[in-house]
Amino acid sequence: MNFNQPQENPLSGFMRQPKIYIKLPSGGAFWPRGSIDIPETGDLAVYSMTAKDEITFKTPDALLNGQAVVDVIESCIPSIKDAWRIPNMDIDSILIAIRLASYGEMMEVTHTVPGTKEQVTHNVDLRLLLDQLSAVSPWEESIILDENLTCFVRPMTYKDITQAALRTFEAQRMMQTITDDTITEEQKIEILNQSFDAIANINVDLVINSVVAIQTADNVVEDRAFIYDFLQNADKTIFEKVQAHLTRMRNASTLKPLRFESTDDQITEGAPATYELPIQMDNADFFVLRS
Repeated sequence: MNFNQPQENPLSGFMRQPKIYIKLPSGGAFWPRGSIDIPETGDLAVYSMTAKDEITFKTPDALLNGQAVVDVIESCIPSIKDAWRIPNMDIDSILIAIRLASYGEMMEVTHTVPGTKEQVTHNVDLRLLLDQLSAVSPWEESIILDENLTCFVRPMTYKDITQAALRTFEAQRMMQTITDDTITEEQKIEILNQSFDAIANINVDLVINSVVAIQTADNVVEDRAFIYDFLQNADKTIFEKVQAHLTRMRNASTLKPLRFESTDDQITEGAPATYELPIQMDNADFFVLRS
């Protein structure tokens, strides 16, 4: 037996190869320097998941804090160096592409038909979802707040979304303690107030964190403390303009609802002739389309 080991792994040719290539809806904009390496073609190679990637999703804490999703994205799309920095409009495309590369083009969606108790399963073509997301409108970076103020905003990142989800989870868990019979009514009211304040602060922080700069006639303010102070103390219409713009831009890069037709039996039972099913890629369960 020859014990001389080759310099390169002779099995490398049998390792996973790119299954598909995708272009990001953002076109690479809003990614911080060093967080992604986009080829000149703009096409990112997408590999299927490894056995280790699948095991990663069996770690509850890693799923809850988002680390599992980050690790798998960086494993399956090597061009992405820091998945925490993914802009919001790119997240669904990336997850769908990895799901497609790992398990194939079709994905089952199970839901209850509106107006009935009947559960049905449909196959969804993930390629059509990718095509839909690739056609999203460009992100509008500026908002005219009034004749003297212009606000510049960025999309939320995967890290922003994950941290907000964790804070919301903690606030909801705190709210559930009011069912404890060992605490007084006064304590229950205090817990409810704290929970409502926490959820309100989450929404406010998400908006403020998306603001990059505010331009006046004389200055461009980028200092985070100044921006936070301004938006916390400005007229509510100012905040609402920023919030409405961010909501509209997020909705522009959201998967459109699936449309289904009811059968005659379902219509007889009370279902509408046609209905829509809102869907989203569930990051916690990864690759599960939720209605």
